[in-house]
Amino acid sequence: MRRREFITLLSGVAAVCALEARAQQTDRVRRIGVLMSTAVDDPQDQTRHTVFAQGLQELGWTIGRNVRIDYRWGASSPDNAHKYAAELAALAPDVMLASGYLALAAVQQTSPTIPVVFVNVIDPVSGGFVESLARPGGNATGFVLFEYTTTGKLVELLKQIAPSVTRAAILSDMRTASGSGQLGAIQSAASQLGVEFHPVGVRDARVIERGITDFARGSNGGLIVTGSTQVRDHSELIIGLAARHRLPTVYYNRLFVEAGGLISYGASTIDPFRRAANYVDRILKGEKPADLPVQAPTKYEMVINLKTAKALGLSIPQSLLATADEVIE
Repeated sequence: MRRREFITLLSGVAAVCALEARAQQTDRVRRIGVLMSTAVDDPQDQTRHTVFAQGLQELGWTIGRNVRIDYRWGASSPDNAHKYAAELAALAPDVMLASGYLALAAVQQTSPTIPVVFVNVIDPVSGGFVESLARPGGNATGFVLFEYTTTGKLVELLKQIAPSVTRAAILSDMRTASGSGQLGAIQSAASQLGVEFHPVGVRDARVIERGITDFARGSNGGLIVTGSTQVRDHSELIIGLAARHRLPTVYYNRLFVEAGGLISYGASTIDPFRRAANYVDRILKGEKPADLPVQAPTKYEMVINLKTAKALGLSIPQSLLATADEVIE
């Protein structure tokens, strides 16, 4: 064999080997670990996971063929969250999806080098998870639950749905930066609308019940419920107290209204899973979380429960009914 032919043959073999190596890398089943802060029976989780899987499929990822997803649920328990974060990390995922503050904190503490996409986290900067929204700077990026400025709209809705309200109790976890941020936005809106502002803590059921009961002794009162783990865990108690004391109440999430609350306004907690599929795809293809900016919500929704409004003797303005995303009758 001549030298030139031999070199050509070697070049061809090398090219084939390179193509095979790339094909093997492309065909390798990638692994995604998903840690939820919610319980396994959360009514919205099935939809969230379906939306996430659909988003991945649109980008060329098929579960069981080139990607595998492992799910765990923290059920609002820091201990559970850390336990399952460790379980997922032991599976050596290519990327993790963390839903909620508890899940993100557990993942970051357990596996600080695995790329993470988070969803439904209120303030990742104050939480120390990212350096800034524009430049996350570490191994995590994702999608925030809401912007503080939108929280002020809860006061506006309270006045629209119950014009006689002059006092508002605000349920908020004041021990956290996100709770303080929400309170600040609501306080500013309340002062502009002439509504007296009364913070109520949510440390446990006893504090919540005492705070709402004491507030309800006054007249012309309403209630605003902001987002936190404690509030979500005591949702039945809060809805029941609002009904017992006949307090018009605005909630941050539609789940409260579906369970009997009056009205809610807040960012969709499902849409971020669709958007997260894009970031997961980009990370699986080689991009770094540090280079992907944290994004704000793009979809907000308002839900009204007419049965609850009737029980409270409230007439819902047609302007609100016309703009509501859902009206429960």
